[in-house]
Amino acid sequence: MTFDAPKGTRGGRQPRANPMMNLFNNLAIRRVRNKGGKLMGSDVLVLNTVGAKSGAPRSNPVAWFAWEGGSWLVVASAGGAVGNPAWYYNLAAHPDQVSIDVNRENIPVVASQLSGTDREKAWEAITTTASQFTQYESKTDRLIPVIRLTRR
Repeated sequence: MTFDAPKGTRGGRQPRANPMMNLFNNLAIRRVRNKGGKLMGSDVLVLNTVGAKSGAPRSNPVAWFAWEGGSWLVVASAGGAVGNPAWYYNLAAHPDQVSIDVNRENIPVVASQLSGTDREKAWEAITTTASQFTQYESKTDRLIPVIRLTRR
């Protein structure tokens, strides 16, 4: 499966990196790596990627959902922004150079974007569990990508 989610034509503002957000993300990453578990009511993992343009290592805290075969789902919602989050493009560029930190373990994974009925089934499960994703969906006209992370 390919990573092929185009930008939309309408949506919320992309979350901008700023000192406060960087501090929160760094604290969230440290907490997830050391203790695992939930942040703000959601199961969170640390998504470790390679920068699409820079080639530098990148880490992002991301909500996750358990899926079939022991895999994990993550959603490239960017809060309903018009564009995909930067980590989506990192996955697209290097889907086989990804790892996650979850439950105090670092796990090498392969990323694939779900499409068609696979995505619909996953999206229904995600929005049933976490209704905020339906709000994100209503803000934008892009099809929000759902990514499956499978143990390598």
